[in-house]
Amino acid sequence: MKIKRALISVSDKTGVVELAQKLHAAGVEIVSTGGTMKALKEAGIPVTYVSDVTGFPEIMDGRVKTLNPYIHGGILAVRDNPAHVKAMQEHKITGIDMVVVNLYPFKETISKPDVTLSEAIENIDIGGPAMIRAAAKNFKFVTVVTNPARYDEVAACVAKDGCVGGMLRMQLAQEAFQHTAEYDNCIQNYLMEQVNK
Repeated sequence: MKIKRALISVSDKTGVVELAQKLHAAGVEIVSTGGTMKALKEAGIPVTYVSDVTGFPEIMDGRVKTLNPYIHGGILAVRDNPAHVKAMQEHKITGIDMVVVNLYPFKETISKPDVTLSEAIENIDIGGPAMIRAAAKNFKFVTVVTNPARYDEVAACVAKDGCVGGMLRMQLAQEAFQHTAEYDNCIQNYLMEQVNK
């Protein structure tokens, strides 16, 4: 699957500008949100704002921005399923071939000595895990990248072949599920501590 469109939305911006530059050089359209979009634009990289894809503004202090059929339909569509292709065409959904997401810094937030429960709750990512899990589920067609240490490898594949090989996509999907599982486990443990106080 040739990578034509990537959604990039990261809390940890390590290496993301360099990755986006390489993807752009390979002809990949980049869709982004909030702070990530700002960082990419400041670096001179053309970016499509996620609200221009969804036709809906980010609302509720950014809590709701990517939870939308134009995003999740683009990620979850099975590209060799005629019914999925037809639905994409009928609803004007464009495929998203790569998802580069890492999550709000929940663990770092709760490590602060005087963190409040409300501060901790605000650092529970919702849209990020949803996109990661959607892309990981559909790894046959979508590349999901949650670890900045993988950026160079993924960018090199796209530069060379225009795509990422199936085995690497599966490895990245496994890492993505591990990433969200560890994230949820951290949240669960923190909330259990609060309940047991």
